[in-house]
Amino acid sequence: MAESAVKRIGVLTSGGDAPGMNAAVRSVVRSALDRGIECIGIRRGWSGLVNGDFYRMDSGSVSRIINRGGTILYTARSEEFRTAEGQAKAAGVCKLLGLDGIVAIGGDGTFRGAQELSKCGVSVVGIPGTIDNDIVCTDYSIGFDTAANTAVECIDKLRDTMQSHERCAVVEVMGRHAGWLAASAALASEYGAGPDLIYLPEVDFSMPKFIEDVKRVYAEKGYCIVAVSEGIHYEDGGFVSEAKVAATDGFGHAQLGGLAAMLAQVVKEETGAKVRGIELNLLQRCGAHLASETDIEESYMAGKAAVENAINGINGRMIGFERGVRDGKYACKTKLIPLMEVANTEKKLPRSWINEEGNGVNHQFVEYALPLIQGEPDLPKVDSLPRFAHLKKILAK
Repeated sequence: MAESAVKRIGVLTSGGDAPGMNAAVRSVVRSALDRGIECIGIRRGWSGLVNGDFYRMDSGSVSRIINRGGTILYTARSEEFRTAEGQAKAAGVCKLLGLDGIVAIGGDGTFRGAQELSKCGVSVVGIPGTIDNDIVCTDYSIGFDTAANTAVECIDKLRDTMQSHERCAVVEVMGRHAGWLAASAALASEYGAGPDLIYLPEVDFSMPKFIEDVKRVYAEKGYCIVAVSEGIHYEDGGFVSEAKVAATDGFGHAQLGGLAAMLAQVVKEETGAKVRGIELNLLQRCGAHLASETDIEESYMAGKAAVENAINGINGRMIGFERGVRDGKYACKTKLIPLMEVANTEKKLPRSWINEEGNGVNHQFVEYALPLIQGEPDLPKVDSLPRFAHLKKILAK
């Protein structure tokens, strides 16, 4: 599409919410408005596109959302959009709205949908957003670095109280097939405040070895903190938490949970120690007070790049991040990646970044993750509380 032909674009967030999504939304809206292009906010992801849940957005719509976690545009599953009929309906809505393109912010499932919609003649540009950091072909995903800060803070708090009471703690961190987020808890270990043991899906779990590891640490220190990814599994592929699986999500994936409590009971029986099982769960997804400045700045960069590429007629691509070095310091730039290379593939933590025993990470991971959590944005507050933002709704004609 020629730049002069672009009059209106849409923006949506889909999949699991993540810090940085709102910064990307704000960047998309303001970058479009700066170029005289109208921007439509599509609420509840692909479901909202199919069902006509959208609003016209102006600069006031995004004036206070940059540091807020989650997504102000909401997110939802859509069984209808997974069908050819639903995708055709969504394409029809785009035509009815006069959308010249869509910027879709999310993870693997979001990009599967984006890829299908682009086949229906709708120009789509994606932005990777997930705390799991499991999107391939990009150095990282927006939201991961802020979620990593949350994991580090939680472990730090637990360490103090576990040591004081001479107890053990098993902390369950999100991560079904990739252990990036649980591994990030090890960043505090560089300064003596991280977990003693970390177990990730990239290494087969052994219950006897786990018990041996915990007993050794507890005997040495009088307390022990263990971080585990929710998706750790045995050699045969079965989830350690399988007995606690209660349901499946909209894509047929098992909803994992209860792992921390189960392993805590094992530790209690084997050591006689007082043990707490702690599941961080949704607490990892948001939290503006722990936002990484890198997360905010590079989310904004990705939003701007998405609009520029949409204007230049780019379709079926994702904005990826490529790290480098500038003046001896971490630097990042964007690159374009075909959606077909991104969808249906997960990025795993390299085995070479995990220690030989399989119960922790090494300095290679720390060197990767540490630059991502740098900086603290100046958050506006009212009476020492976060200043909350709300979506301004304007009827889209």
